[in-house]
Amino acid sequence: MKIRVGVFFGGKSVEHEVSIISAIQACNNIDKEKYEVTPVYITKAGEMYVGEKIGKIPSYSNIPSLLSQSKRVILIKNGNDFELDYFPAKKLGNNVHCVIDVALPVVHGTNVEDGVLQGYFQTIGIPYAGCDVISSAVGMDKYVMKTVFKDNDIPVLDCVTVHTIDYNENNEREIARIETKVGYPVIVKPINLGSSVGITIAHDREGLLDALETAFFYASKVLCEKAITNLKEINCSVAGDYETAHASECEQPMGNDEILSFEDKYIGGGKSSGMATLKRKVPADITPERREEIRTLAVKAFRCLGCSGVARIDFMIDMDTDKVYLNEINTIPGSLAFYLWEPVGVKYSALLDEIIMLSLKRERINKSLTFSFDSNILEGFSGGKLGGAKGGKL
Repeated sequence: MKIRVGVFFGGKSVEHEVSIISAIQACNNIDKEKYEVTPVYITKAGEMYVGEKIGKIPSYSNIPSLLSQSKRVILIKNGNDFELDYFPAKKLGNNVHCVIDVALPVVHGTNVEDGVLQGYFQTIGIPYAGCDVISSAVGMDKYVMKTVFKDNDIPVLDCVTVHTIDYNENNEREIARIETKVGYPVIVKPINLGSSVGITIAHDREGLLDALETAFFYASKVLCEKAITNLKEINCSVAGDYETAHASECEQPMGNDEILSFEDKYIGGGKSSGMATLKRKVPADITPERREEIRTLAVKAFRCLGCSGVARIDFMIDMDTDKVYLNEINTIPGSLAFYLWEPVGVKYSALLDEIIMLSLKRERINKSLTFSFDSNILEGFSGGKLGGAKGGKL
């Protein structure tokens, strides 16, 4: 019997369209002999849709038309089954579109990749592929991610964070703090976005003001760190879980400016194929020793956050000092980073198979753990009062 997989994508994110490309690539490459696939599109309003055209990329040129030809559903648990039920429910007839065994989220950015969607899956109890709630959330917050890596001796650049409330209260104080602790040139990033959205390099105070304004448009908290002027970027993917993590080939992205833009990553010369569009050198132009250093650091970072599935870890080499820094981790990378696995002999279908099998492995482990504790605490509840330890209040 085939394993029934729901591929969830889209969502309320600035990387919504990139998610559509990544997900449909995955749907087209999954082993149909082993898996029965149902694409589930999440609109920017958070509504889920299924239908014949949901898994076809040309349909997304006119989303209102696509939705009018599709059916809205909700994911619910019914006994031991996880159903995609029509919503609103029909008064007569069957309301179950299909039953799925595992959820495969192929989503990017805030509100979906950051643990929110994973939390939904975890709450209703369906096995889901990829990182869990905690590793997803930590991986999305650039500052929290840096502090965890730094505490585990993984090299990262020092940084300063600025909250919009503090900036609006006294922008001169915050600007001075950035200039003192970071200096110029400084790179300013929204704390929880990817795909280079809202990221700017500032070379002076006027540029910093513009960069902060841009970043605050996308997030209420931003991160500022020293911009490496003589930079070589190297990316590496890791697949597996804490027990089985292993690294892909390394790539060297080739951009047209100081930083890789959204257009560099996803548009390229015209037609987009997700992250596969990006101009790159594979393998990267680095020594064998540097390659192994980066691959080792990538696996360490993946295990440090307790990741599962597939991630892409982005590194920076300061060519003036020859030092390597971890820039960020992408817990659900564009195109699921399949282009980094093919050079080491792993087909996309095999990568997807590994990701899904790991979700079922995690489910077996979770079932062996205890998540409840029986007590008689409610027996003492009467008249709206409950005495806790030493007469404390709840």
